[in-house]
Amino acid sequence: MKSVVKTLHSISLLALTYSWATLPTFAERPKPNIIVIFTDDHGYADLSCQGIMKDVKTPNIDSIAAHGVRMASGYVTAPQCSPSRCGLMSGQYQGKFGMDNNGSWGDVSGLKEKFFSLNNLPKRMKSVGYATGMAGKSHLGSDDSADLVKLGFDKAFFKHSDGPGHWNMDLTGKDVPPQVQKGGAYHLEAITTFACTFIERFKTQPFFFYLAYRGPHVPLDAPKKYLARFPGPMPEERRKALGALSCIDDGIGRVLETLRKNGLEENTLVVLIGDNGAPLKMIPFTYETGPDSLKTLKPGTPSGGGNWDGSLNVPMNGEKGMLSEGGIRTPFVLQWKGTIPGGQVYSNPVISLDVAATATAISGQATDPTLDGVNLLPFLTGENKGRPHEALYWRWMGQFVIRKGDSKYIFSGDRQYLFDLASDPEEKHNLLPQQAELGRTLRAELDTWSKTLIPSGFGNAPSTKAASRYFDFYYDGKISKPAPATNNPKGRGKGKPKVSKNPDKSPE
Repeated sequence: MKSVVKTLHSISLLALTYSWATLPTFAERPKPNIIVIFTDDHGYADLSCQGIMKDVKTPNIDSIAAHGVRMASGYVTAPQCSPSRCGLMSGQYQGKFGMDNNGSWGDVSGLKEKFFSLNNLPKRMKSVGYATGMAGKSHLGSDDSADLVKLGFDKAFFKHSDGPGHWNMDLTGKDVPPQVQKGGAYHLEAITTFACTFIERFKTQPFFFYLAYRGPHVPLDAPKKYLARFPGPMPEERRKALGALSCIDDGIGRVLETLRKNGLEENTLVVLIGDNGAPLKMIPFTYETGPDSLKTLKPGTPSGGGNWDGSLNVPMNGEKGMLSEGGIRTPFVLQWKGTIPGGQVYSNPVISLDVAATATAISGQATDPTLDGVNLLPFLTGENKGRPHEALYWRWMGQFVIRKGDSKYIFSGDRQYLFDLASDPEEKHNLLPQQAELGRTLRAELDTWSKTLIPSGFGNAPSTKAASRYFDFYYDGKISKPAPATNNPKGRGKGKPKVSKNPDKSPE
């Protein structure tokens, strides 16, 4: 009898061992697809899942948060287009290769060649068998689809307005020689179609797609059918921003439906991030809060004269062009159904640099110490209970920041501030007079980090006049009723502000 029991026990153990051995390990699963969506000048307040503004409607983006994670402290690497996008694509603090601001492309000798030579995210994905594509705004050194191929994108469609674009695949999925693209649908709709066509074409192999909507960045150009969704009294800039975001949300819904239709949703990581905060142009906004705790703009909110893009950063302080929370903390949601538990609100600080580190890790690539981000997957599945980052750093046009834990130290010129973001996310209370020693410690760590950048250290990046105006208004309260902003950076000329017709030539 004992021999029979022993035999049965051995068979059971063998069966159990076999069952575990035959389950696919993470490494043996099909490589996950990755879609990264970058919106443009999109303020922290403007997802309805943020629970801040009553007027914004983004049900499809909300569904990403509902089935995945909303990052309450999600950051980008700069408060401006080019450096933010270069940080995302490189996975490195962009100052390490000399990218500081939009003007760096013309001011820094050899910057484009250096950036194009990096092992950027699309190149990394191509190296492990991914089809790669992008559509929308570039601001990565070139708008030419042949150049975007050199960055690692197999299929590229530069398109950030209803003017001419550039592509090497049309909206039916047919390859074309790299060429100018003219006409067609509203640009936010056209790049969604390109993304869905790309998914259909490459659905049988792993793919990486970068979908860069130029919205709600000025010029505000949403068609009437989207504006009609937001009736009632409000500044026209606000209505147009909400219309653009509604169009983007519809497009993301189409992308998600394309994944579902092809059985790909549970094998696809989808990430949405704003590239920087909204440009408010120091408009003194006031709000009413309803019984549902959601805010609406008070009647009589002033117009921005064509400079405000209609988006909002509330409750964060500051705007695009600042390393305040309003300039660098943005909408940040992601989902990977079946792998990352849904419905999470994650409060630890994360940054756009983490996209490259996460994408390379989940596609089976070795850890690369040149990447400054971290693989977020263990933190979002609960495997790692710690903070992803010990500290995060920023340098942009004479402004410097370190966030370590909940402490944020920021300085520009002779101004310096220390905030506790756990108790004061709106950056209203400068603690530096009471915690000078902590300020000195954080500044020393920031100094050490700044020496890894090009140019090295603090001294070669003086504070700008624009930064002084912003700090006066948002941090020091020295300007209570600022003069209307203009698109003339030197402050010359009279009359109404001019509206830029080039979406990449915003004044900040």
